[in-house]
Amino acid sequence: MIGFRVGMRSVNWTIGGAMVSLHPEQSYITINGVDHYYEWVGTPHSPESSKPVMVFVHGWGGSSRYWESTARSLGDRFHCLLYDMRGFGRSNRLPEGEDRSYELIEYAEDLAILLDTLNLDKIYLNAHSMGASVAAIFLNRYPERVERAILTCSGIFEYDEKSFNTFHKFSRYVVMFRPKWMAKLPLIHKFFMARFLHRSLPSPVSRAFLEDFLLADFGAAYGTVLTSVSKEATEWFPKEFKKLTVPTLLVAGEYDQIIPADMAKQAATLNPNVQLEILNNTAHFPMLEDEKMYLQRVLKFLDRDLSAADSKPPSDAIA
Repeated sequence: MIGFRVGMRSVNWTIGGAMVSLHPEQSYITINGVDHYYEWVGTPHSPESSKPVMVFVHGWGGSSRYWESTARSLGDRFHCLLYDMRGFGRSNRLPEGEDRSYELIEYAEDLAILLDTLNLDKIYLNAHSMGASVAAIFLNRYPERVERAILTCSGIFEYDEKSFNTFHKFSRYVVMFRPKWMAKLPLIHKFFMARFLHRSLPSPVSRAFLEDFLLADFGAAYGTVLTSVSKEATEWFPKEFKKLTVPTLLVAGEYDQIIPADMAKQAATLNPNVQLEILNNTAHFPMLEDEKMYLQRVLKFLDRDLSAADSKPPSDAIA
């Protein structure tokens, strides 16, 4: 039995082995005791549809909201599934009194359970920043479930004990001091996003980023800082890139200060299955800073698969 929560209601049932929701385009699924928000942008996937599914994974401190415009733009080619990772966005309500680990491998397993619950056997995967680290783990644990992957703003980095310790202390302070009234300060969203961008975004988009950051669960926000920016991560993440067998597009922002393009270049040299694209005049959110160019590069990478799929006769035409 799978639990679905729609709005303020809780609904639990199965029909013929299929999970049913009153509003399948937007709902919650309980994964390991945590309600995970998900939504379909455009038409929800159904077993009868021949259109492929693309799943979007957000980065640290954010939510799937910032993928919405990209998903809408790809909606004519894909059923687009957005979800908020455990402790972030609209999945931020964690049961009290439970000790939880925030290892990225567990987030990859959360994704696997989500796909199982929604009966999605094979997908395309588009992930950003910390979400791209989660996606890389997923790609190596479940390569048979992904046709192609796009990792946006990801790369490998070297360990520096002093810098890492300083970063952890600063991050803890930033995550601890997040009064909700900050969201009401004029222009605070612009200051908040300045370090992440080369080109400014519309105010409603920047405000949404700030709101998501303020909503994030403390344990998840700080716990994932410790697991994703660590000595161990500098050791295992290059190995994950080397092991990739799924065709992967790695997109970097030319002026990204969070994960500089040089880190993406280093990652791309580790594996011939990884194709690198650096988007000029963008930083940590190239899909929003230059949406047109981002979509052009992504669709060029995907075109081979999509053209092959379009050339196949419909299933009901096959004798």
